[in-house]
Amino acid sequence: MAEKDKEKNLAAIGAEKAGGFLKEFKEFALKGNVMDMAIGVIIGGAFQGIVTALTENFINPIIGCIGGTEVQGKIHLLGDQYINYGAFLTAVINFLIMAFVLFLMMKGVRTIMEFGKKKEEEEKAAPPEPSKEELLLTEIRDLLIEQNRQKAGEEQKIEIRQ
Repeated sequence: MAEKDKEKNLAAIGAEKAGGFLKEFKEFALKGNVMDMAIGVIIGGAFQGIVTALTENFINPIIGCIGGTEVQGKIHLLGDQYINYGAFLTAVINFLIMAFVLFLMMKGVRTIMEFGKKKEEEEKAAPPEPSKEELLLTEIRDLLIEQNRQKAGEEQKIEIRQ
């Protein structure tokens, strides 16, 4: 009996840990950053197809016309072995286009984020206008300071004469 109870307790503890793990994973997976990253990966994959089509159907033929060489070139080594430098060049061009587009997108996002921060900073930086009471109290304070300076100056003149 005692062994069966131990097995049941161990099974219950294992189920609790598994449930906690699944709960923690669910919280992680449904966070905004993870979902944004997943959407970015999907869009990036779709965009890669567009860039590949652009490179293969527009850029490579233009390079072939200008340079007089075929971008789909191969170097024959031995037997049926080839070095496909054309495929490598196509991949490099695809990478450069993707990197440039991502750079432009990130620059645009940063500009938008900075614009929003500048508005918030301007709103925080602009102090509110003082009320009428504050203006009157400031004037009274300035008058009292001036009176104290005048009295201090008169006392110094009296001490110097004596």
